[in-house]
Amino acid sequence: MSMSTSMSTTMMTKVMSISQPSPFSSSSQSISPSPQPPPPSTTSLPLRTIPGSYGWPLLGPISDRLDYFWFQGPETFFRKRIDKYKSTVFRTNVPPAFPFFLNVNPNVVAVLDCESFSHLFDMEIMEKRNVLVGDFMPSVKYTGDIRVCAYLDTAEPQHAKVKNFALDILKRSSRVWMNEMVLNLGTMWDTVDAAMAKDGSASYLFPLQKFLFHFLSKALVGADPASNPEISDSGYTMIDKWLGLQLLPTIYIGALQPLTEIFLHSWAYPFALVRGDYRKLYEFVEKEGKEAIERGKTEFGLSHEEAIHNLLFILGFNAFGGFSIFLPALVNAIASDKTGLQERLRKEVREKLGGPGAELSFESVKEMELVKSVVYETLRLNPPVPTQFARARKDFQIKSHDSVFDIKQGELLCGYQKLVMRDPKVFDDPEKFNPDRFMQNSDLLNYLYWSNGPQTGSPSESNKQCAAKDYVTLTAFLFVAHMFQRYDSITGTSSSITSLQKAT
Repeated sequence: MSMSTSMSTTMMTKVMSISQPSPFSSSSQSISPSPQPPPPSTTSLPLRTIPGSYGWPLLGPISDRLDYFWFQGPETFFRKRIDKYKSTVFRTNVPPAFPFFLNVNPNVVAVLDCESFSHLFDMEIMEKRNVLVGDFMPSVKYTGDIRVCAYLDTAEPQHAKVKNFALDILKRSSRVWMNEMVLNLGTMWDTVDAAMAKDGSASYLFPLQKFLFHFLSKALVGADPASNPEISDSGYTMIDKWLGLQLLPTIYIGALQPLTEIFLHSWAYPFALVRGDYRKLYEFVEKEGKEAIERGKTEFGLSHEEAIHNLLFILGFNAFGGFSIFLPALVNAIASDKTGLQERLRKEVREKLGGPGAELSFESVKEMELVKSVVYETLRLNPPVPTQFARARKDFQIKSHDSVFDIKQGELLCGYQKLVMRDPKVFDDPEKFNPDRFMQNSDLLNYLYWSNGPQTGSPSESNKQCAAKDYVTLTAFLFVAHMFQRYDSITGTSSSITSLQKAT
């Protein structure tokens, strides 16, 4: 999502044996920024003791938890401490914490600038075992008593097997990705159009999620939800509940306090609440995704259960969950714009497609520089995963823009990406949505870290970068292009559409 010595040459050959190169490969994108320059020597920067503290036992974590979830919210929480300590690297606590999480250590070293944050992706010094959401880990019962790829460290032999299985699935999916996406996207917008005609406005979140579930099930798993009426109608809500209960102790809600703190953030939720739904999803993948499961077993050495649970996690957590957060943010950025961006996007899309009725293609959207820049800028300001964690594999020195700090083996580092990617030393006018930013300076893609690594990086078995990094961005390009192929203009928010003008 260090190379495992147990990964055989034979397995690697199988991964690369697909005859057609994936259209999602980053090498095929037209923006090709220069490699990131090597960091400056730490000897030129002053060594500083990491400021901040964890406070009194029990009381410190509780105080920070209330600030994080209630009194301040995550962004203000981190900003205030940057101002207090005059440093983008400091010690603090992040939820969940006492009283009902006695086995969770909330102590972290926050790393909140591009320079210090980049250390999280160096697998020579950082470990990612069981730290997807910090020291808290949802019960493995949610994933069939199996630690799926997201919880595996690169030094664990199983990581190479599962990561290469994921990469293989994604590469093979490119054969049907375009057709399934466009087909199901058309159904989604038909639903929105009907609601608009009836009520004058429409919430698009449920149609969007249904589109995502159907499209991703076919593309990633080879499983058609239409084969099972219950899964077809309710599969996406089953995944919503499965995701929500796992992550609820860590999610900022920002409303209905103190009830939220008392009832939603105070304990981990038992898998029993979604056991029935998960079993139905498992059986759906087992029955309809036989080809992918068999490849996981014969080509990558996974057990039957490991293949299914990892497929479900890729489908539900990584793909469906990520897109369900990212695409509404992208719609909001475009639909709420008052600067003339839509007119520019519409012009670019239709010029690159070559006229009315032209079909979308991977090649055409790769030439849409403004569309691509808008997608990247949305990812910069609203990354689908707001926080990244990693644990120090050994003692080392971490550097920010102006200082060097000693990190001890075992310390947990936490980066809040919404601040990291607003680093004023890297991004001009960082709080502003600038649709042209990555057209004006493609080198900034070196600092676009939304995917557990830079946008210019490549996912492999030796790192934890999102296997679908290039698929996510290309899918977003297609989403925007399809929207302006179908409509002249769109007005709305991250949850609803208030006005649509059909293409003329």
